[in-house]
Amino acid sequence: MITKVKICGLTCKRDVDAAIKYGASYLGFIVNAESSRKLSVIEASRIALPARKFCETVAVVVNPTNNLLEKIIQEMRPSYIQLHGNESMERVANIKNNFKIKLIKAVSIDSKKDFITAEQYTGLVDIMLYDSKPPLDSPQRGGHGLLFDWSMISKVALPKTWALAGGLNISNVENAINLTKAPILDVSSGLELAAGLKDHNKIKAFMDKIKNE
Repeated sequence: MITKVKICGLTCKRDVDAAIKYGASYLGFIVNAESSRKLSVIEASRIALPARKFCETVAVVVNPTNNLLEKIIQEMRPSYIQLHGNESMERVANIKNNFKIKLIKAVSIDSKKDFITAEQYTGLVDIMLYDSKPPLDSPQRGGHGLLFDWSMISKVALPKTWALAGGLNISNVENAINLTKAPILDVSSGLELAAGLKDHNKIKAFMDKIKNE
């Protein structure tokens, strides 16, 4: 199995170029959402549009309005919209029907019950993303570097295409692959020098470990 990688929280062309150079399959840009890696639609479009010829691009949003989605799709032209908020099954279906774009739905995992919650979205989205729950006092939905119990993954039904996120880094990526067999790994803070600023040596080392698995 070839594990694909989504490098998320990208904020500048230099880091996008490094992600492409070392073999990322997906590039994630947090658009108009509460995050230290937040970009405006214009900022995200500026660095994401040129990258579309090399990788799948992902606009990460939290509880987006239709107006925001329209602007993102028109200006950024992403391959996917990643819904990382509290979007209900009905809201996801509405977005799918109205915008005709591929969707990723992130669900925070703390127990096996959360996988049951995630199941309701599997027929509506193209990729399910299992992430760790954010701290209760944080308005930011991801990028905290926290893990959830990966051993739960072997005990639940999973969709064909899914991604693992939350606390991935150079030290644990091999274990993540061996334990979960995730087809896609989604990494952000584990490859950073500081929030929103990627460490290119870490990107290379992370990708090298995946290629050697």
